[in-house]
Amino acid sequence: MENNELLDTLARACDNKRAEGIIAMDMRNVSLIADYFLICHGSNERQVQAIARSVKETAEENGIDVKRMEGFDQARWILLDVGDVVCHIFHKDERSYYNLEKLWGDAPHVELKIDVEAE
Repeated sequence: MENNELLDTLARACDNKRAEGIIAMDMRNVSLIADYFLICHGSNERQVQAIARSVKETAEENGIDVKRMEGFDQARWILLDVGDVVCHIFHKDERSYYNLEKLWGDAPHVELKIDVEAE
């Protein structure tokens, strides 16, 4: 699966659990951490965990290995390493505090096709 397809698929998984503020950032020319960041937030811990579960299950259903998941128990900032894509799922309070969009402001945003059904 190409990275842009993976981004859209994971973004839909977030959207299916009513994640808010879903954005993708192209990190290829900015960082060695990953090619893309997918960032979103939920309004409470239970929703943040549901979004993370949805991303993990969707990746695995598509044959993509989730290399690591951190922060699930606290559900304030869950990080999923999905190879070339790192998914950051925040509690809404933590997202504004850490403000990754500003921290990595040099990274261009990637247009997501969230409303398009998977083909």
